[in-house]
Amino acid sequence: MKPIFRSLGLSAALFALACAFCSPTRAVAYEMTVGVQSWTLRNMEFDQVVDFAVKHKIKYLELISKHIDPNGPLDEAKRRKAILDQHGLVCYSFGVNGTSVKKEDNRKLFEFAKAMGIKVIVVEPKNQAEWDNLEELVKEYDIKLAIHNHGITSAYGNPATVQKILAARDRRIGVCLDIGHVTGAGFDAAKVFHDYDGRVYDIHLKDKRVEKVDGKQNILDVEIGTGQANFAGLFAELKKAQWPGVLAIETDNNDFAKAPESYVDGAVKFVAEHQP
Repeated sequence: MKPIFRSLGLSAALFALACAFCSPTRAVAYEMTVGVQSWTLRNMEFDQVVDFAVKHKIKYLELISKHIDPNGPLDEAKRRKAILDQHGLVCYSFGVNGTSVKKEDNRKLFEFAKAMGIKVIVVEPKNQAEWDNLEELVKEYDIKLAIHNHGITSAYGNPATVQKILAARDRRIGVCLDIGHVTGAGFDAAKVFHDYDGRVYDIHLKDKRVEKVDGKQNILDVEIGTGQANFAGLFAELKKAQWPGVLAIETDNNDFAKAPESYVDGAVKFVAEHQP
């Protein structure tokens, strides 16, 4: 009988070891995902964007209308999607896109997103009356909308304004958190992310530095990690939330956009080195 007991003992030990790895108390590995917002590549045509992404090993793209037109023929959008697929690239999101008070105009945008397999549409509606028809389309197509913020003087520059919209709308309506703009507006990106309580569906990876020139505030778009954004706090919040989205590298700086290689590589390196 001894060999049997030895076998049972070994089995018990292996089972215990397996349970240790399966334990819910064991730390779960988390890795942030980096992509590119093609506004960063605004001086390029679509094929050049594809080549750039392949060269720099960027899988996830958030495209703008210059690179794929949501109002153009769906066949052309599908042709470009096939090119992305061929190169292992994913257009996970689109925007920042204009919207309309006319539901059927907005339907074109949702049909485009459906054809492209896009999961999130980034918007910044100028007219608050647009939200009713946009919410109806969100429910119909089951595609998320993410509200983008520009500076403090813009319609959604204050997170409190966005919070009021989120509170009244379907949970598939959330936020595209532009780190640079929220920082330039004087807010802490980590706190803003936390306070949105799971409604952040996209992030624009950008940095800003506010300087005073002749007594006036001047907001500069700078390389990632050289500005005033609280990346340490934000990255810790992302890990805590196990946030599954994409950090889309973006810049408003025209000089960076003219030669984006160094800017993008620097952003990728910054995220890798500051992974919590």
